[in-house]
Amino acid sequence: MASRGRRGGVPARDDEQRREERAEQQAPAPQGPVLPPPPPVDHGVFMQGLVQAMQTQAHTQAALQAQLEAQYLEEKKASQKRPAATFQRQDKRKTVY
Repeated sequence: MASRGRRGGVPARDDEQRREERAEQQAPAPQGPVLPPPPPVDHGVFMQGLVQAMQTQAHTQAALQAQLEAQYLEEKKASQKRPAATFQRQDKRKTVY
């Protein structure tokens, strides 16, 4: 016989799929200690904490925004106090012809 390796005429792809299906079905149970279920969650307390965190974030964002606006105002005032150096005033003299 000239064929090598496989017998029975099953294509390689079908055989590999069957092996994968069997491996998925026979997955071993997780190793290690069995942990107890998590404690029950008090959703009221959770929501209070969530609202408090959102309020804190809103206050922080408002404070940062106010600080940024104040900084732009300071820069604007400082730029208005500086003399303009690009255009220098020249005295107009009467020219005698």
